[in-house]
This record gives sequence, C-alpha cells and structure tokens, in this order.
Amino acid sequence: MRLYDTATRQVRDFVPLEAGKAGIYLCGLTVQSEPHVGHVRSGVNFDVLRRWLTVRGYDVSFIRNITDIDDKILIKSAEQGRPWYNLAYAMRRELDAAYDALNVQAPTYEPAATGHVPEMIELISRLVAAGHAYAAEDGSGDVYFDVRSWPSYGELTGQRIDDMEAAEVAADPHSAARKRDPRDFALWKGWKKETEPETAAWPSPWGPGRPGWHIECSAMALKYLGGSFDIHGGGVDLRFPHHENEQAQSRAAGFGFASYWMHNAWITTAGEKMSKSLGNSLTIPAVLEHTRAIDLRFYMVAAHYRSHVEFSFEALDEAAAGFARIEHFLVRARDLLGDLPPGEPVESNLGTAFVQAMDDDLGTPAAVAAVYDAVREGNKLLAAGPSDALRTAATSVRAMLAVLGVDPLDPRWSAGGSSAREERLTAAVDALVASLLEQRAAARAAKDFAKADAIRDQLKAAGIDLEDTPQGPQWSL
Repeated sequence: MRLYDTATRQVRDFVPLEAGKAGIYLCGLTVQSEPHVGHVRSGVNFDVLRRWLTVRGYDVSFIRNITDIDDKILIKSAEQGRPWYNLAYAMRRELDAAYDALNVQAPTYEPAATGHVPEMIELISRLVAAGHAYAAEDGSGDVYFDVRSWPSYGELTGQRIDDMEAAEVAADPHSAARKRDPRDFALWKGWKKETEPETAAWPSPWGPGRPGWHIECSAMALKYLGGSFDIHGGGVDLRFPHHENEQAQSRAAGFGFASYWMHNAWITTAGEKMSKSLGNSLTIPAVLEHTRAIDLRFYMVAAHYRSHVEFSFEALDEAAAGFARIEHFLVRARDLLGDLPPGEPVESNLGTAFVQAMDDDLGTPAAVAAVYDAVREGNKLLAAGPSDALRTAATSVRAMLAVLGVDPLDPRWSAGGSSAREERLTAAVDALVASLLEQRAAARAAKDFAKADAIRDQLKAAGIDLEDTPQGPQWSL
C-alpha cells in the first residue's frame, strides 16, 4: 500500500511503526459555526483511509480532535451574546450530526482541547526548559515558540524562515511587539481581563490564560498516540502554519511525531475555498434538503482526496444519478435472490482492480470505476434470473461500496437516512406506480399498445425509468 506523503512530496510505501497497527491523528474542526460541505470532507476522506487500513489488516487507532477554545469562538460567541462554551457545545453537536448523517465512523477517541490543558502546559514547559520557547517580558502571560531556535523550522512545507510572513496577530494586535521574531507563534495566550470572560482562562506557570491553537493538537496527538505515530492528516489549508508549527514544537520537545503527513484538498465554489468567511458555504442540513446523504458522500469519495472539487448542485445531481445505477442493480439483485448479505471486504470479493486502486494512494476514482464495471457485468446476469454468478457479483459490489461507506443495502442508511415523511412519500409512490403498471399490463394484454406506451411516457415524465425484464417490469427514479 502506497500513500502520498506531503512532507516528502512523494508516494511512499506505507510502513507502520509497529507491525499490524496504524495510528492516525486527524485535525478536527474548530466548532465555531455550523459545519458545511467543505468542513466535513476531511472527515469523510480519512474515514475511507481508516476503513481501507482496517481491510488491509491493520488495528487502527484513529484520533480526531475538537478545538473548542479559540479566538474565533470567543469572538463569535461575544457577537451572539452567549457563553463561548455554549456556542462550542452546540456546534459540536451539529458536527456530530453531520458526520453521523454521512456515515463517518466514530473515531477511537475524540479529545476536546479544553479537556487537555494540563498536557499542553506540560509540553510548553518542556519547550521553555529546552530553550525553544519564552515568556513575553511585558507580563502579558503570553508564551511563544522561538522559530530561530529550531533550524528545521519550515521543513514540512519546504520554506526558509526568512521567506515566511509574520505569524497571524489574530485578536491581539499588540502581540507582535512581544515577539523576538515576527514568525514566532503563540503557545500560551495570557488572559485579557478587559475583553475575555474569566471562564476562558486556566491557571498556568505564566499566569491565567489559554492555549494557542497549534499546541492543542500536539498535546492531544502525543497523549493518545505516543511520541511517534504513523499518519497525521487534515485539510491542505492546515499545512502552513498549523501543521508546520505542530511538527516543529513536537520535535523540538524531543518527539518523533508523525511519520506521514496526508492532506485532503478543498471543496471550492467559484474557484475559492468553501468557507464561512467567504460567504459561500453550504451547511450539511441545507444540502441534505436537496439530496440524500448517501449521494453526498458518494459525490465526495468518487473524487480523489487530493483533488480539488468544484461544488455545484448540478455536479451533485450527476453523481446521484450515477450512484442510482449502482443502487438499482443491487435492489434488483436482492429482489431476485432474496437475502443478500454484505460481502466480506477481502480481496476475493473486492477484485484486483479495486484493491490496486485503493492501494495506490486511495485511488477512489479508479475504485469507483471498478464498481461500475462490476455493475455492468452484474446487469448482464440479471436477465437470466437467480444464479450463483449473480450473487457473487452483487456480493462483490456490496463489499466495494462498504469500503467507501456507501453500501445502500446497509441498514445504517435505511435506519438513519429517511424521515417518517419521506417513508410515507415512498410508500405513496410505490402504490401509485404499482397501479399504473397494472393498467399498463392490462393494456398490453388487450393489445392496446398505444395506451401502454402512453402510461410508460407518463411515468417517464414523472422521472421514473421503466425496464421490462423476464421477471416483470422494474422501475427506478
């Protein structure tokens, strides 16, 4: 199995630190607002990675953090007139619901930054003692990482320190004057009594305050995966400065940290990264009013995780139409065969083309092509009626889709993917279509082919495709 390592900028064979095990740390979200399509892409993409490593026999420890204290959270909560922790908690629940709707498996553990302040203070103290961090001399309580003290700073993104821009000043414009170098970044932020709530401060050797963003992830990754682990992931926008800073402070503290760095690309609208600040975000509940959750996930996983995706509802509809062909095959196969248990995700069920695609840096476009090839062969078998060959084909398709998290026959989708109203609508459509098909059958028996064709055209105009098979007419949306 080969993965693209962002640090070395090449595809490398995946060799875990411990045989048979894989540790993954995924930078989760800062829970400041409702999650949009761009937010959840990393969760979906790394869910596929986790599933595939599991298929390949690895015991996976998957940690995905939550940043629940941050400048942005404090600013937004103040604007809304609510406690910062209430905003963070509410948005975390929204995020959980979005992941659940898209069939993203729960991580091994999902630590929150506010629950790990002691570990962050310990790590900062270690950096200060080693001469890689310093407390501001003005008594503000700020502590900064000294980038000049670490000669390897910039190695993750291939930059020289002198070519970098100054670290973000963020909510405190006076912080620049406290730094030895403009590129030094905050490890600890002293409490600003005049502008910040007392609840947003923790005691520390440097006075009350809160952690900087970058130290949060290092402390949580090291706590749950150890000093060295296999894969660190996140969106490509986190490479710099967040991941660069994480690696520098962690290695300066004496830890090996991540062996591989993986980054998913953006979902864009009009060529720009989808984000709240740009005003072009699409929240998950809003998108799911337009399409099913399984179709949205298929749309995401069908693109390679390192490819930028230009979001549009037209493209989403095209993906849904393509997935409908896969789903239609499985439904027809189940109707013919009766019980159709999910296929075990082993190479004999998955097929060589699918396995090779996934082993090649999670090549999901080629993997999806392998699914379509299997469906085409399966459709040829449908006309002959029930057979072992048809069962094998359908089992293989289910196994491949399970790896991608989009098996439509998985009870997880039927249990969580339809509202009571949708179920009533489905039952009503079933009854109406069945009635029209009975009328069409009667017309054909009476050789009134004009009426039979008119009924077929009526169904087509309503968005229903009709296929005459040896087992009787089959319809799909």
